[in-house]
Amino acid sequence: MLKMPILLLILSLLGAPKAFSQLYDGKTLSKTDINDLASKVKPGTILLLGENPGLATHRDQPLETLRALRAAGLKVSVGLEFINYTDQNFVTDYRSGILSEQQFLSAVKWSQGFSFDFYREQLNFPAIEGGEQSLGLNLPRTLTSKISRNGLEALTADDWSLMPPGFQLGRDSYRQRFMAAAGAHCKVPENCFAAQCAWDDTMAWQATNFITTHPDHVLAVVVGEFHVQFGGGIKHRLLQRLPEAKVITLSQIWAEDMTDEEVRTAMQPSDIEGERADFIWVAKPE
Repeated sequence: MLKMPILLLILSLLGAPKAFSQLYDGKTLSKTDINDLASKVKPGTILLLGENPGLATHRDQPLETLRALRAAGLKVSVGLEFINYTDQNFVTDYRSGILSEQQFLSAVKWSQGFSFDFYREQLNFPAIEGGEQSLGLNLPRTLTSKISRNGLEALTADDWSLMPPGFQLGRDSYRQRFMAAAGAHCKVPENCFAAQCAWDDTMAWQATNFITTHPDHVLAVVVGEFHVQFGGGIKHRLLQRLPEAKVITLSQIWAEDMTDEEVRTAMQPSDIEGERADFIWVAKPE
């Protein structure tokens, strides 16, 4: 829901430089590695992989995570924020070879502002011959745009039929964090927050439906950073819908032009919402 910063858009067009990265434990802020993360993931886990859209490093590190999970013998399905759940038939037809990539992108109306090159490998990662699946998780953009412009009251009965059952706005601490980050960029901030919450809850709804019926899988959800950071976002929604869910979060920090002190500050837990994530991946140009 949050717009991509101009710097990240430029990097997505020019290509990010080769990066040095370090994985940290989100509770202790001590250094760790991908094998430690993979050891924490069991069948039935929903793994939230935060990223800044279009940034090459934030594509490559989730892919490294997916490979580590597969190497650990786990069955890994992948859910993508940037594909609507209502387009799942197109995803299935693309993965099975019925649709070409060009036909698929046309069918899902791909217009994200960055190339599909950044998500091709993630979408194609699941081994469909082994029963793994690629999933669209999000609400149709026409609905989130309508909510952003005119509020929830603008939704028709048909619109509500596509919304997650029992939908409610997010908690106040999440609202405050959203307003601080994005409120100034919205014509009607409260409407933008409602759209953000609909985005979060739809992904949680679809993810919990999947993991409930596929408890032998790991569902790795590739999603924008803000949805993963701290509390109130998609993890909170997942646990509301499935309190017994095993959820692990991975947040990423692109630390170019950040001092070591600024990086440490960005990694610190929130007094209100706790740890930034279970794992934090910090990367900067070599």
